Amino acid sequence: MPSFYQKTIKREIQFKGVGLHNGKRVNMKLVPAAPNHGIVFKRTDLKTKNLIPAIFDNVSNSVLCTSIQNEFGVTVSMIEHLQGALYGEEIDNLLIEIDSSEIPIMDGSAKEFVHQIRTVGTRNYDTSKKFIKVLKKCELIIDKKFISIEPYENDLKIDFEIVYKNQLIGNQRKSVRLSNGDLDSVYNSRTFCLFEDVEKIKRLGLGKGGSLENAVVVEDDKVLNDGGLRHKNEFVMHKILDCMGDLMLANYKILGKVRCSQGGHQLTNALLKKFLSDSKYFSVVEFKEKRFPNSRFYNRPVAVSA
Repeated sequence: MPSFYQKTIKREIQFKGVGLHNGKRVNMKLVPAAPNHGIVFKRTDLKTKNLIPAIFDNVSNSVLCTSIQNEFGVTVSMIEHLQGALYGEEIDNLLIEIDSSEIPIMDGSAKEFVHQIRTVGTRNYDTSKKFIKVLKKCELIIDKKFISIEPYENDLKIDFEIVYKNQLIGNQRKSVRLSNGDLDSVYNSRTFCLFEDVEKIKRLGLGKGGSLENAVVVEDDKVLNDGGLRHKNEFVMHKILDCMGDLMLANYKILGKVRCSQGGHQLTNALLKKFLSDSKYFSVVEFKEKRFPNSRFYNRPVAVSA
């Protein structure tokens, strides 16, 4: 069951690494923040106009990763793995200081982010947490790609399907409830690509920091990384991690069910914009009694709108 109170981390955490796409060395610091601060990135390599709130309205690009941008054109990209870790660990308030335009890729998963968050621990505030409660189904279909969000009681559930012509990846589908307390297989799943797509990515000016140390690469029926996969569902579980990270941009945790087939950052961000642009689909609520109502009372007024 999700926490009803806002959280931050107990003390600062520092990370060093390289940007997957820009290939630059980067230092990042997670700093505890006060209630109602939200998740905000700060570009410390810039002296002014350097704060970027992590909200869906600030998404500027979602090709191969999610980038956000403030009103002054300052950006930070590849935020989805860290954001997915923050969603799963229920971190609501954080200042993220970074001295480059891209989050460090680490090992291609959220494993190290989660490990360090759990090591320092979290701090609960007395301030209530707000939730986005899904009231009505909202969906998008683009070509063969599909995504929807619909009412679901007291939790976020993500049901994700991938379909690849590559026989090793093939068709995979998994469903995850975020409050079940075991998201390690999601956190530990690394970003991946086909060997045949590596040159295409480089021609786009991306993937400059990519290696077998931070991405799973599949060539025909082989995984090129030493040790192979971490688990058999690593491909689809990484897609769920990406989805969690993009949903974190809603600003509040979601009580609903997301279903996606063959989607990615672009589709998830497009759904968020459609879903959150029309109040018929959702309400923002906080639960005064610090417990979810019984399911048969779920659609009765139990909260105060923001």
